[in-house]
Amino acid sequence: MSDAGFVHLRVHSDYSLSEGAVRINDLVSLCKQFRMPAVAMTDSGNLFGAMELVSCASKAGIQPIIGTLLAVGDTHQRHGRHECEPAPIVLLTQNETGYRNLLELVSASFLETSGTETPHVEWNRPKGHTDGLIALSGGPQGPVGRALAAGREDVARQLLERMKELFPDRLYVELMRHGEDSHSAKEDAVVELARTLDLPLVATNDVHFCAEEDYEAHDALLCMASSRQVDEEDRRRLTSDHRFKAGEEMRALFADLPEAADNTLAIAQRCTFVPRGRKPILPSYPSEHGVSEEEELRRQAAEGLQTRLERHVFTAEMDRDERKRVGSAYRERLDIELDIIARMRFPGYFLIVADFVQWAKRQGIPVGPGRGSGASSVVAWALTITDLDPLRFGLLFERFINPEHFSMPDFDVEFCQDRRDEVIAYIRQRHGFDRVARIITFETFEPRAVVSDVGRVLAMPDEQIDRLAKMVPDDPAVPVGLQHAIDGEKELRQARREPEVAHLLDMALKLEGLHQHASIDAAAVVIADRPLQQLVPLCRDSHSPGLPVTQFARKSAERAGLVAFDTLGLKTLSVLEDTRKALQESGIEIDLLNLPLDDARTFEMLSRGDTFGVFKMEGAGMQDALRQLRPNSIEDIIAIYSLYRPGPMDRIPLLCNRKHGREPISYLHPKLEPVLKETYGIIIYHEQVMQIARILAGYSLGEADLLRRAMGKKLKVEMVAQRKRFVSGAVERGIDEEIAIHIFEKVDKFAGYGFLKSHAADYALIAYQMAWLKANHPVEFMEATMAHEPRNAGLWTHEHVVWN
Repeated sequence: MSDAGFVHLRVHSDYSLSEGAVRINDLVSLCKQFRMPAVAMTDSGNLFGAMELVSCASKAGIQPIIGTLLAVGDTHQRHGRHECEPAPIVLLTQNETGYRNLLELVSASFLETSGTETPHVEWNRPKGHTDGLIALSGGPQGPVGRALAAGREDVARQLLERMKELFPDRLYVELMRHGEDSHSAKEDAVVELARTLDLPLVATNDVHFCAEEDYEAHDALLCMASSRQVDEEDRRRLTSDHRFKAGEEMRALFADLPEAADNTLAIAQRCTFVPRGRKPILPSYPSEHGVSEEEELRRQAAEGLQTRLERHVFTAEMDRDERKRVGSAYRERLDIELDIIARMRFPGYFLIVADFVQWAKRQGIPVGPGRGSGASSVVAWALTITDLDPLRFGLLFERFINPEHFSMPDFDVEFCQDRRDEVIAYIRQRHGFDRVARIITFETFEPRAVVSDVGRVLAMPDEQIDRLAKMVPDDPAVPVGLQHAIDGEKELRQARREPEVAHLLDMALKLEGLHQHASIDAAAVVIADRPLQQLVPLCRDSHSPGLPVTQFARKSAERAGLVAFDTLGLKTLSVLEDTRKALQESGIEIDLLNLPLDDARTFEMLSRGDTFGVFKMEGAGMQDALRQLRPNSIEDIIAIYSLYRPGPMDRIPLLCNRKHGREPISYLHPKLEPVLKETYGIIIYHEQVMQIARILAGYSLGEADLLRRAMGKKLKVEMVAQRKRFVSGAVERGIDEEIAIHIFEKVDKFAGYGFLKSHAADYALIAYQMAWLKANHPVEFMEATMAHEPRNAGLWTHEHVVWN
């Protein structure tokens, strides 16, 4: 017997959205505090937090038990038959077979239920999918409890017999004691049924919050979920007993039925399965030429590069020798990348992305030039996944795929927002409708919003609520927690002296950060090599019921082996395409990928700050920065995009002063002039940090990327080793030790603000295309702009920047 003598087998975490208030970290801490060796998390109808529980509990030495409350009922018998309405039973995973069956049943409860009904399964659905699962009968609100409450002991017995048949030797009759008279009145009948059918008893506590002092905050949460107020009588309530009780308290509560508490330990001993993380699983790419994925990738890349060179690199002025020299540089880079891609077993990933991007382009769906680090790849450029020439912009492949550190590549592909659904539909048709899904994401109670929500359920005056909420800082760039806001805002501290306000803030602090509701990841699509519910549980998107959604958020889905493909929606691409079409109808052909990047009219317009309608340049602050900088190259636009953000923004004046000769340009070391010349000696990009380490200290680009990560994340232990490595490498190359130390410290200081140049180059190229059209064809451009955004609410639909 464990120290506690009891294991909780029925817990609602905050993944029981707007119902449970137990954070997984807190749940694990409580188990350690009360010396419980294991715990089951049984959220209402879902497995949203299963992988998070596994990770957190395993690290703490607590045995995680994966479970859920699954609603079961015969809907065709429901009319006039209360006992047949779907009601929850508890399912707990014993082994891998049980886990797979649980994925199947939970997925079916969503995917096989109409959108107007609560997710559930029919009683005949679990047949054939119960092996490896332990079932608890559901307590007072389960099928048996409801039948007894309706006075139908015959139906209650039939239901238990049915469950006993479905879960032979794996069914326990569940007892709860929360001090509710309506429940205790039927307990004798439940126990008698269990004795009659020779079924074991098990004691549970329907945990919804951590401790008794959390009861009021949880009660407010229930009110928030149902748009009620706490002083209303006719509403759902729980009791203060719906908390995480100590084992001693539970054994004392069931002292007359000690076997019910003992069986919690017996069940925990039977449920020992823990799902392990899987390596990334990709579907195979079917080559039409009957060759391997690597051979197919090499073939497509070689052909694509030749086309790129002919269309975008070679000029009429180049002679044969120059074409050969330039082409050799690109082919050498291509071969290096292909060897790394093949060694890391990524050919299939590139081919899959290229397939749906090329399909979109054939359909006339606008696609962005290349977002994020993927634009650093010549292979991606050759396959037309991206449209940024990596050699032209000095982009480093190792920033995308580091051969010395395994991580899956990640292309962020932008599509015209209005037609992105067509791309997803193609992916489903290409790979299988049961193998493609969107990814769920969870929104939490934010500080300002939770203050407002709690104030409303407490029936406080609207004016007072608004006043209090506005005292909480709400800056997405610098998020502030509620306790930090209370500590830092004098006005809020003064308001807290009022008992009513103190009560509100105390409850808001308890609810802040809890999962509030689920939504769909704006970009990600997963593609598997098998039906998805063999790997993850699925649910549905109420807005697109035909498209399944993983119940695991992105990190957990990837841990289960899924690979995410980001397909972002960008309205700006539609503006560009509509302008191009309007010009085409007037007999003017425009190739957006071959615009001259030195157009004087375009740069004159940008230097005036005339940026209405230009991608991410419409704000007054950016307009002022452009007037100061007076850009005259695409490199200037890339630099200003990279600096115009929290942190490095105060270096914009330095950039402008150096550009216009008001301050001298210095390069830290003469060898670094080729790397820093385009940014006037200022370290702005990740790629510059990597080049500095390579040139001065002999790092490989893979090693340099690891240095860049350590600097960006301020990893102190690793930075000690990196400092020693950098200085010794620089000294070996003839650099004085003190100078090497000085350079390392300077690079370390700037690296924390470094931006990904390939990402900024994507922004800059789109902005330049828009600015060029506006400067040279203003009528057509403005017509397209106003058609897509008549209220000028902004021409972009997402903000998905990873600073480091």
